[in-house]
Amino acid sequence: MSERIFNFSAGPAVLPEPVLEQARDELVNYQGSGMSVMEMSHRSKEFTAIIEKAEAGLRKHMGIPAEYAVLFLQGGASFQFSMIPMNLYFQGNPVDVINTGEWTKKAMAEIDKVAACRIAASTEHENFCRIPTPDEIHLGENASYVHICSNNTIHGSQWRDFPNTGEIPLVADMSSDILSREIDVSRFGLIFAGAQKNIGPSGVTIVIMQPELAERTPKTLPTMLQYRTHIKTKSRYNTPPTFGVYMIGLVMDWLEAEGGVSAMEQRNEAQAKILYDVIDGTDFYTCPVAEKDRSRMNVVIRIQNGDESLEQTFVQEATAAGLSSLKGHRSTGGIRASIYNAQTFEAVNALADFMKDFEAKNG
Repeated sequence: MSERIFNFSAGPAVLPEPVLEQARDELVNYQGSGMSVMEMSHRSKEFTAIIEKAEAGLRKHMGIPAEYAVLFLQGGASFQFSMIPMNLYFQGNPVDVINTGEWTKKAMAEIDKVAACRIAASTEHENFCRIPTPDEIHLGENASYVHICSNNTIHGSQWRDFPNTGEIPLVADMSSDILSREIDVSRFGLIFAGAQKNIGPSGVTIVIMQPELAERTPKTLPTMLQYRTHIKTKSRYNTPPTFGVYMIGLVMDWLEAEGGVSAMEQRNEAQAKILYDVIDGTDFYTCPVAEKDRSRMNVVIRIQNGDESLEQTFVQEATAAGLSSLKGHRSTGGIRASIYNAQTFEAVNALADFMKDFEAKNG
């Protein structure tokens, strides 16, 4: 593993090296079974133990109430933009969306195809540079549910305090900050997340939900699209992404060894501070996000308020120095450093040093 680079990709993202090493060692022969996880039946006793371990780890680290369902699905978080309204929408009761970035915009586009959608608050007019304040959020009393994205990977903002939606179920896309901080799961009707940032490899989507919400689903909805199908069959109505689920179990073990979510939260705050301190210590770098709403997962950086030529040079020279995937999202440009749970202080400090050296040469 000594030849690995420092990977700041927004996703698929860096995985813990001990997890990769264990997966490598067990790839051909899983725990003496004589076969790989990728070869075994998803209904075998071996895989039953694997999926139960992954679920138990998620429940422990997130403090998921016993009555909540935990599902391992496919299709990515983007598929949930459609599946959720198909299951949770009440005819005539709009879905309220708090629009904070590209991923809530994408969700609205899909919700609109199957349900009435209403914007409860938005900061699009400010280029999503902040999270709406509580007095800017206007929820409908008859909303089917409220949709938010807890961390905005593209624009670099993050909810600190989640909105109070009362009796209306709060649905959160937590793809990019799940397991990065302690949250009260009982405040949410449904949480979903693509695995490829903080949970494991791409190909698995986690859904955590109050099972009674699945009873809203019309019986006419195709079987595979119904949450009740996957709750009843414990995520094995069809073949789940077996290797991805196995990897999630390994990540849960690694998380336990690292001190759990509370330790991750402290580490994530410290790593983000290293980069934000460099940004705030100079006029050369800027962060377009309001300080109180800055993400601890995705640090968005501009050079001299958007000098695209210098930003391109920064990314090229950083890549040559072993600092990979720092180019900002294609819709926003600039620079973006994604520092999920598996990111190391060594990588973050290397980036901070590079930023200082680059400014010294180009400032």
